Amino acid sequence: MTSRDEVEQLVLDHLAAAGIEHERGGRPGEVVATLPGEHKLRTTVSLLVGDHSLSASAFVIRHPDENAEQFSRWLLRRNARLTGIAFAADDAGDVYLVGRLPLVGVTEDTLDGLLGALLDAADSSFDPLLTIGFLSSMQREWNWRVSRGESTRNLEAFRHLLDTGR
Repeated sequence: MTSRDEVEQLVLDHLAAAGIEHERGGRPGEVVATLPGEHKLRTTVSLLVGDHSLSASAFVIRHPDENAEQFSRWLLRRNARLTGIAFAADDAGDVYLVGRLPLVGVTEDTLDGLLGALLDAADSSFDPLLTIGFLSSMQREWNWRVSRGESTRNLEAFRHLLDTGR
């Protein structure tokens, strides 16, 4: 039988060996890791070793400013294609990815697969979710920056949507 302590040590060793930034969390058995991405530059993952399972929770994006129904539909459609993880929302409507492995099933390979799935889903979903739920806010930010000659570097991925030539 696999113990909590063994799984927690496996998590710590795996993260260290992979060069992933991590620290102990505030709860017993919790390790918080920061996964680097391309679209979503950082995905913070809480890995919590419990009595019977390892649960993972990764913040993806806050609740949308607009198009909430379309935003939710997109998440549900994406859930249908995910394996071992799913999008979920908290009471405030903020979006997370969650996953769970039984303690006996936690190995280097399954942990690596879980972290990879979380990172891939968070990173590949970030731009579409921003476009659906925050386009008006991004447009206002773009216009404000352009009017003041400020850098639009962090919005460049959305230039085709935002640069209206005003």
